[in-house]
Amino acid sequence: MEMTKAKGVQTLWDRYKYVALVVLIGAGLLLWPSGNGAEGKRDSGESLAVESDLQGEMEEILGTISGVGQVRVLLTVDTDGERQLARDTELTYSGATASPEDYSRKSETVLVDGGAGDEMVVTKTLYPTYRGALVVCQGGEAPAVRLAVTEAVAALTGLSSDHITVAKWQS
Repeated sequence: MEMTKAKGVQTLWDRYKYVALVVLIGAGLLLWPSGNGAEGKRDSGESLAVESDLQGEMEEILGTISGVGQVRVLLTVDTDGERQLARDTELTYSGATASPEDYSRKSETVLVDGGAGDEMVVTKTLYPTYRGALVVCQGGEAPAVRLAVTEAVAALTGLSSDHITVAKWQS
């Protein structure tokens, strides 16, 4: 009885060993880290620069709305943006196909000639999401100004009006 079971297991193994190998390689590829995690994501310095630029642009444009006057904007970020880059990945293994001895994976960022130099290929861009906005302006006490500023900030950031505060500039 034991011998029959062993023969059955051996027969199954002989029949499906390549399928098992492909499944194991696929699972290994899914679990394999894709590098140091820094590529494809903005570092905090770049993220802060983008936020600062956006806040500066918002201050400039909001200051042109009638009745606003001097203005300062503070945005709080819920999630940073991210860029996912195209990658060229190569998997190699040594040893017999049925039971490879060693695996190696090489992955490089895809570059294209952009005229002024090589440029990375971006496959997906996720923009930052904002938690809230504070706008302090000289005309912040006037209801019409508050409404105009709130609508403008909502349009630029995607925030709902309950996450935007408009306050009067201290005289």
